[in-house]
Amino acid sequence: MKRVAIFPGSFDPFTIGHENIVHRAVDLFDEIIIGIGYNAQKKDFYPVEKRVEWVEYLFNDEPKVKVDKYEGLTVDFAKKLDAGYILRGIRTAADFEYERAIAQVNKAMSGIESVFLLTTPEHTPVNSSIVRDIIRHNGDASKFIPEKIREKMDNYKLDHK
Repeated sequence: MKRVAIFPGSFDPFTIGHENIVHRAVDLFDEIIIGIGYNAQKKDFYPVEKRVEWVEYLFNDEPKVKVDKYEGLTVDFAKKLDAGYILRGIRTAADFEYERAIAQVNKAMSGIESVFLLTTPEHTPVNSSIVRDIIRHNGDASKFIPEKIREKMDNYKLDHK
Protein backbone atom coordinates (compact mmCIF):
# COMPACT_ATOMS: atom_id res chain seq x y z
CA MET A 1 0.00 0.00 0.00
CA LYS A 2 1.25 3.46 -0.91
CA ARG A 3 2.26 5.60 2.08
CA VAL A 4 0.66 9.00 1.44
CA ALA A 5 0.91 11.81 3.98
CA ILE A 6 -0.62 15.22 4.01
CA PHE A 7 1.23 18.11 5.61
CA PRO A 8 -1.57 20.57 6.42
CA GLY A 9 -1.31 24.21 7.40
CA SER A 10 -2.10 27.73 6.34
CA PHE A 11 1.58 28.28 5.47
CA ASP A 12 1.01 32.03 5.39
CA PRO A 13 3.93 32.21 4.64
CA PHE A 14 5.78 28.90 4.19
CA THR A 15 8.93 29.05 6.34
CA ILE A 16 12.33 27.36 6.48
CA GLY A 17 10.94 25.28 9.34
CA HIS A 18 8.14 23.93 7.12
CA GLU A 19 10.64 23.26 4.35
CA ASN A 20 12.89 21.36 6.76
CA ILE A 21 10.02 19.12 7.92
CA VAL A 22 9.14 18.21 4.31
CA HIS A 23 12.76 17.48 3.35
CA ARG A 24 13.21 15.25 6.39
CA ALA A 25 9.89 13.43 5.83
CA VAL A 26 10.25 12.79 2.13
CA ASP A 27 12.11 9.50 2.71
CA LEU A 28 9.43 8.28 5.13
CA PHE A 29 6.56 8.43 2.62
CA ASP A 30 5.86 7.56 -1.00
CA GLU A 31 4.12 10.89 -1.44
CA ILE A 32 3.66 14.04 0.64
CA ILE A 33 0.83 16.40 -0.21
CA ILE A 34 1.29 19.83 1.29
CA GLY A 35 -2.29 20.88 2.02
CA ILE A 36 -2.71 24.62 2.16
CA GLY A 37 -5.85 25.16 4.18
CA TYR A 38 -7.90 28.27 3.82
CA ASN A 39 -10.91 29.75 5.44
CA ALA A 40 -13.13 32.05 3.37
CA GLN A 41 -14.08 33.87 6.59
CA LYS A 42 -10.48 34.71 7.46
CA LYS A 43 -8.25 37.43 5.97
CA ASP A 44 -5.12 35.91 4.47
CA PHE A 45 -1.80 37.73 4.52
CA TYR A 46 -0.90 36.22 1.13
CA PRO A 47 -3.58 34.84 -1.23
CA VAL A 48 -3.93 31.06 -1.08
CA GLU A 49 -3.30 30.81 -4.84
CA LYS A 50 0.08 32.52 -4.38
CA ARG A 51 1.01 30.28 -1.48
CA VAL A 52 0.20 27.19 -3.58
CA GLU A 53 2.22 28.57 -6.50
CA TRP A 54 5.21 29.41 -4.30
CA VAL A 55 5.31 26.06 -2.50
CA GLU A 56 4.94 24.18 -5.81
CA TYR A 57 7.88 26.18 -7.14
CA LEU A 58 9.92 25.41 -4.02
CA PHE A 59 9.46 21.65 -4.47
CA ASN A 60 9.33 21.52 -8.28
CA ASP A 61 12.38 19.23 -8.32
CA GLU A 62 10.96 16.78 -5.75
CA PRO A 63 8.54 14.36 -7.51
CA LYS A 64 7.26 12.90 -4.22
CA VAL A 65 5.91 16.28 -3.06
CA LYS A 66 2.63 17.73 -4.33
CA VAL A 67 0.71 20.83 -3.25
CA ASP A 68 -3.04 21.33 -3.03
CA LYS A 69 -5.42 23.68 -1.27
CA TYR A 70 -8.40 22.69 0.81
CA GLU A 71 -11.19 24.02 2.96
CA GLY A 72 -12.88 22.22 5.81
CA LEU A 73 -11.67 19.40 8.02
CA THR A 74 -8.16 18.11 7.51
CA VAL A 75 -9.32 14.49 7.89
CA ASP A 76 -11.85 14.98 5.08
CA PHE A 77 -9.07 16.32 2.86
CA ALA A 78 -6.86 13.35 3.81
CA LYS A 79 -9.63 10.84 3.07
CA LYS A 80 -10.33 12.47 -0.30
CA LEU A 81 -6.67 11.95 -1.24
CA ASP A 82 -6.42 8.43 0.27
CA ALA A 83 -3.75 9.69 2.66
CA GLY A 84 -3.13 7.42 5.62
CA TYR A 85 -1.00 9.92 7.53
CA ILE A 86 -1.04 13.50 8.71
CA LEU A 87 2.44 14.97 9.06
CA ARG A 88 3.03 17.68 11.67
CA GLY A 89 6.07 19.51 12.95
CA ILE A 90 6.50 19.97 16.69
CA ARG A 91 8.52 22.93 18.00
CA THR A 92 7.64 23.03 21.70
CA ALA A 93 5.90 21.12 24.47
CA ALA A 94 2.87 23.38 23.94
CA ASP A 95 2.81 22.38 20.26
CA PHE A 96 2.91 18.73 21.29
CA GLU A 97 -0.05 19.04 23.65
CA TYR A 98 -2.10 20.91 21.05
CA GLU A 99 -1.20 18.51 18.23
CA ARG A 100 -1.69 15.40 20.41
CA ALA A 101 -5.29 16.34 21.14
CA ILE A 102 -6.05 17.00 17.48
CA ALA A 103 -4.28 13.78 16.42
CA GLN A 104 -6.33 11.70 18.86
CA VAL A 105 -9.60 13.20 17.61
CA ASN A 106 -8.53 12.77 13.98
CA LYS A 107 -7.65 9.12 14.66
CA ALA A 108 -11.01 8.50 16.34
CA MET A 109 -12.87 10.18 13.45
CA SER A 110 -11.01 8.66 10.54
CA GLY A 111 -8.40 6.08 11.55
CA ILE A 112 -5.72 8.33 10.03
CA GLU A 113 -2.42 8.30 11.92
CA SER A 114 -0.51 11.47 12.75
CA VAL A 115 3.25 11.50 12.45
CA PHE A 116 5.18 14.13 14.39
CA LEU A 117 8.66 15.32 13.52
CA LEU A 118 10.53 17.49 15.97
CA THR A 119 11.88 20.66 14.45
CA THR A 120 15.61 21.04 14.34
CA PRO A 121 16.88 23.31 17.13
CA GLU A 122 17.74 26.18 14.81
CA HIS A 123 14.13 26.26 13.49
CA THR A 124 12.37 26.07 16.85
CA PRO A 125 11.64 29.81 17.16
CA VAL A 126 10.44 30.17 13.55
CA ASN A 127 6.69 30.33 12.96
CA SER A 128 4.47 31.95 10.34
CA SER A 129 2.89 34.39 12.80
CA ILE A 130 6.24 35.87 13.78
CA VAL A 131 7.40 35.98 10.15
CA ARG A 132 4.15 37.74 9.11
CA ASP A 133 4.67 40.29 11.87
CA ILE A 134 8.21 41.00 10.70
CA ILE A 135 7.01 41.46 7.10
CA ARG A 136 3.99 43.53 8.14
CA HIS A 137 6.32 45.97 9.92
CA ASN A 138 8.80 46.13 7.00
CA GLY A 139 11.43 44.08 8.80
CA ASP A 140 13.81 41.66 7.13
CA ALA A 141 12.34 38.16 7.40
CA SER A 142 14.55 36.76 4.64
CA LYS A 143 16.46 34.36 6.89
CA PHE A 144 13.18 32.63 7.85
CA ILE A 145 11.79 32.04 4.35
CA PRO A 146 13.17 29.60 1.76
CA GLU A 147 15.15 31.50 -0.87
CA LYS A 148 13.03 30.31 -3.82
CA ILE A 149 9.86 31.52 -2.08
CA ARG A 150 11.49 34.76 -0.96
CA GLU A 151 12.22 35.63 -4.61
CA LYS A 152 8.58 35.07 -5.53
CA MET A 153 7.35 37.05 -2.52
CA ASP A 154 9.61 39.98 -3.42
CA ASN A 155 8.23 40.02 -6.97
CA TYR A 156 4.68 39.80 -5.62
CA LYS A 157 5.31 42.79 -3.30
CA LEU A 158 6.67 44.83 -6.21
CA ASP A 159 3.63 43.96 -8.34
CA HIS A 160 1.17 44.92 -5.57
CA LYS A 161 2.54 48.22 -4.29
